[in-house]
Amino acid sequence: MRTKRIWILTLFPEYFAPLKEHGVLGSALRNERGADDSVFELNTVQIADFSPKGYKGVDDSPFGGGQGMIMRADVLQRALIEGVVERGGYSDASELHVVCPAPRGKTLNNALAIDFASRVLDFEAPKDVVFICGRYEGIDERFLEKYVDEFISLGDFILTGGEIAVMCVLDASMRFVPGVVGNKLSVEDESFAQGMLEHALYTRPREFEGQSIPEEYISGDHKRIEAKKKQSSLEITKKYRPDLLDG
Repeated sequence: MRTKRIWILTLFPEYFAPLKEHGVLGSALRNERGADDSVFELNTVQIADFSPKGYKGVDDSPFGGGQGMIMRADVLQRALIEGVVERGGYSDASELHVVCPAPRGKTLNNALAIDFASRVLDFEAPKDVVFICGRYEGIDERFLEKYVDEFISLGDFILTGGEIAVMCVLDASMRFVPGVVGNKLSVEDESFAQGMLEHALYTRPREFEGQSIPEEYISGDHKRIEAKKKQSSLEITKKYRPDLLDG
């Protein structure tokens, strides 16, 4: 049996409990996907457990002055080595792929999510993954240089912590790991998959506040349906995200 272990270093492990409890991601993390030869294992590591002063010792004031507090390199190092490497039975940190959400990282988009799924989260990927959830003003640069393999950004804005960013990376990427989403075609026929936004979607009732479903959708003619969906996708992209068509 193959096990893909996902480790998360965080001051707030409770953030991640809902990931196991709800939706498609929860089913995958509870290993209810129906596959019997590969399983996910999600582990959280409380960073404060590796500080002699608990929460009060995970950060300190910055050398050189400045606002806010900085997460200590030595505390994070102990959390990584003792909380992940030793607990997980790895020989050293080089057996892990360490990821940190940060503004310096590549911006998460559909292409990066697909790449990350294949390169890091897939059961055939050679290493387990560790996410570092930063807090306060940031993380001591020496820890980042020594241990972090990859940075990922959600965009040009700041969050109060890395937990939400890690959840976004997992939610966007795990969908592309084979077997996580029951219908493979559902991830191939949605926004950004073809470089545009997804076509308009309809369901019952056939009449809603004077609006009808386009006739093509209920014609039973697959060629007409596909043509209408492509037209709809293009129209929606032009209206809401014309930047996607600039290239």
